[in-house]
Amino acid sequence: MSPFDCNMAVDSGYKIVLPYSAVTVGDVGVLVQDAIFSRPPKAKTGVFIGGKDITLALDMMKAARAAMVPPFEISVFADPGGSFTTAAAMVALVERVLNRSAGRALKGRRVSVFGAAGVVGFASAVIAAGEGAKVRIVAHDTVEPLVELAEFARARFGVTLEPVAGQTDALKAQILAVSDVAFTAGPAGVNILPRSLIARAPNLLVAADVNAVPPYGIEGMDLFMDGAPLPGSSTLGVGALAIGDVKYKTQAGLFRRMLASPQTLDLDFRDAFVLAREIVSEAPPRAKQRRRAAA
Repeated sequence: MSPFDCNMAVDSGYKIVLPYSAVTVGDVGVLVQDAIFSRPPKAKTGVFIGGKDITLALDMMKAARAAMVPPFEISVFADPGGSFTTAAAMVALVERVLNRSAGRALKGRRVSVFGAAGVVGFASAVIAAGEGAKVRIVAHDTVEPLVELAEFARARFGVTLEPVAGQTDALKAQILAVSDVAFTAGPAGVNILPRSLIARAPNLLVAADVNAVPPYGIEGMDLFMDGAPLPGSSTLGVGALAIGDVKYKTQAGLFRRMLASPQTLDLDFRDAFVLAREIVSEAPPRAKQRRRAAA
């Protein structure tokens, strides 16, 4: 259980946060029933599921809901490794950049996800595919694990992800040549797309990176980029701190929604994307914010 998530819950209005670690799916029912039966119906208790495994988190959500006993139902929110809210923020910002620069969002776009084996990369791939994008998930090692992820995405969410090899710069160049959008969601401090590859991909409209630790996943990326061109390229960049700002607001907003809702909620990446979309649609562009502040 991450200190980040505990702090987010407290700052969003929860008065007491009880973290549990090393929880299995089999433990969920007992923990949930301990929580619901110790307070009256309609009490503002919530369950947050963290960890680092999307499949496990979604299975835990299902187990938590199955353990509810009317009228003691409570809300459940899953965000393993911050993946759901981070991915939602990244896709929502890219969608806004596409709408402003090219007049069309994700439907029909060719999206390549580097770092798709990780929780953020996989979640962003599923969200983009759900919006009608043609999504490739790129292997940095063997393709077999991504084949399994693609099958899971098809069975669980009804979306199609295409696993492709991307172990070398030559393979990455081939992928970028047929991509409208690139997401990089690899480990912190690992450069995935050098500047030279971006420069040789004139059809690449937008590239987004969640890595805030140098070297960044996309060389030349500024952490605050929100639709500015990458150096030496026409590709528009979306940086990690621009994404992080929306991620923070999205996670906090979902915690507050749990507290305010008269009905019980089950919140996952789909709800995170809906809220992130609302947040970015309300936010003025950063350049306008600066002008207003100066005025």
